Amino acid sequence: MDIVENLTADYQRFPANQTYSLYAQDVFFRDPLNKFRGIKKYKAMIGFINTFFIAPKMDLQAINRVGDTIKMEWVLSWNTPLPWKPRIAIPGWSELKINADGLIASHIDYWNCSRFDVVKQHFLVSKAEHKYLHGYGDNCHFLPKLCKRAIALLPLRQ
Repeated sequence: MDIVENLTADYQRFPANQTYSLYAQDVFFRDPLNKFRGIKKYKAMIGFINTFFIAPKMDLQAINRVGDTIKMEWVLSWNTPLPWKPRIAIPGWSELKINADGLIASHIDYWNCSRFDVVKQHFLVSKAEHKYLHGYGDNCHFLPKLCKRAIALLPLRQ
């Protein structure tokens, strides 16, 4: 398997059983929340995702290699361990740089939404849920714990 095939397989089973041997020991990683260097920290970040979040999933939309650069488009999603277990989705893309040894030396993630947009997903009821609750499709602008009708729906969100 070449590196693109390995990454494709890794993203299909993300965050379990990642092929960390694809990464340089001193890999540089950055996303809108983190910036660090080293494979141990990268493994710890993936481990945190696997441990803390419920049903994390990385849906790979596209992957393309040109020279020493790999670009991947994806949607990362999970349920947050809050009482109402909201499903969160972050569309984004990654740019990976390959070193002379054929290992990933740099992995930079970009989000197609703001960090605030991610936070908002935790507290808005979707249009479909709002329509079910209230009879019309606008987003609910109440925190789920304050919206009695939303609380009644919570078991359906799993």
